[in-house]
Amino acid sequence: MSGENFAQRFMRTTGKLRFFFGPANRSSATHEMTEANKDLLVRRQAEAQQFETVTRPDGSTYVVPKDPADQSLR
Repeated sequence: MSGENFAQRFMRTTGKLRFFFGPANRSSATHEMTEANKDLLVRRQAEAQQFETVTRPDGSTYVVPKDPADQSLR
């Protein structure tokens, strides 16, 4: 029992509440990424590199394409 992390201890302790709120996902967050997830991560990172965040003088921010010819968001 000492090998359990906080989430596992919490879920074991609050087992009766799951009757009302439904089951929780008890999978480990420390497992290796699958190939599909790795590919998806690479694609999302590449998509994120296409944009930059611009900050206005009032402190608000917005996202614009790095390529000025790209009119997809305008």
